Amino acid sequence: MAGRHPASGGTGYKTSPQRRPIAPDSDVSGEQVRVLLYGKRRGVYRVLFTIRGDTVHVLTVRHSAQRSLSEEMAEDEPDQ
Repeated sequence: MAGRHPASGGTGYKTSPQRRPIAPDSDVSGEQVRVLLYGKRRGVYRVLFTIRGDTVHVLTVRHSAQRSLSEEMAEDEPDQ
């Protein structure tokens, strides 16, 4: 898979992004965030994106070993 970009085809990201599952991080952003897993073995990344009209907006690319955005934000909130 070296040299292949997730939007280069074969992943369904470019041709049918609405088929990708909704990410748990959707709660954080307030809009429907979808996720594409890209890579192999230890090099797997989560591409988080939204669909607005006919345009796909990539929000972030995170290594699969990283915590979700919602987990990080919950940890950063001060205790009340």
